Amino acid sequence: MKKSSLVDEARAIDDLFSIIPEFPHRHATSDPLWRVWNRTARECAFKLFGPEAPEVISFGPFGELAFPFVEMGSITSVDLFGMDELIIFSFYNQNRNRYRRVVDFGANIGLHTTILSRCGFDVRSFEPDPRHIEFFKRTISANSISVDLHQSATSVEAGEMEFVRVLGNTTGSHLSGAKRNPYGELDRFLVKVEAAEPHLRWADLAKIDIEGHEAALIEGLPLDTWTHTDAIMEVGTPENAGRIFERFKGSSIRLFSQKRGWALVRSVADMPESHRDGSLFVTQRDKMPWCD
Repeated sequence: MKKSSLVDEARAIDDLFSIIPEFPHRHATSDPLWRVWNRTARECAFKLFGPEAPEVISFGPFGELAFPFVEMGSITSVDLFGMDELIIFSFYNQNRNRYRRVVDFGANIGLHTTILSRCGFDVRSFEPDPRHIEFFKRTISANSISVDLHQSATSVEAGEMEFVRVLGNTTGSHLSGAKRNPYGELDRFLVKVEAAEPHLRWADLAKIDIEGHEAALIEGLPLDTWTHTDAIMEVGTPENAGRIFERFKGSSIRLFSQKRGWALVRSVADMPESHRDGSLFVTQRDKMPWCD
């Protein structure tokens, strides 16, 4: 597919990045407008980043993006450009001048790291799966960026832990015990684990996508971690949603939920319970910073 034939798709992505920050209250995945945006995002992503796409594509405010097509079991690298990811990318873009240093916990094959780097942030990236690390290195090389890459998982304490690679969908791979009854064919092997707290104290923003281990991490960290570091994170399960809510209940740390159009979380019912509900924002701020 010729790059010149993808002008309309690139323009549609530009338009999405223009309007996403204007309507944060419409970001809930249950919102009809989100569903319209999502259809557009999926159609454009396949054409822009699918197996027949050009090597380099213009990607909104992030400039030229090289992101080779990769199969990861039943899903592909195209699936990394869903609407919820575009919302997070837009948040990064809107906050170029608010944050300076970012940790990417669960960096996968490097898309978030690349977008963060294009926003001018210093980035430390953590990914335990050696297969993903290979693709990650190709991504950052293709985009001529330099990041501090750690081939490790993150948890409360440093050491080694068993890692479960889900062969049918390697984006769902996880530290052993983080998910109940993982499905399909699995590989299990030991990976290096780094303590998250020192890296969070270095950063002022964290992107956390650690496939079910988020509650264990949140519970094991001091509450004052979040007085200087904001986080945008996935919440893997209803159980984890409840544990995270209880950890912050009564503290000065506020939670804002995409499920509620980024409104303040007031009860556990407001919490996202899986990736299908979008993300959670953790901060000491009075609101999630979008347009101000």
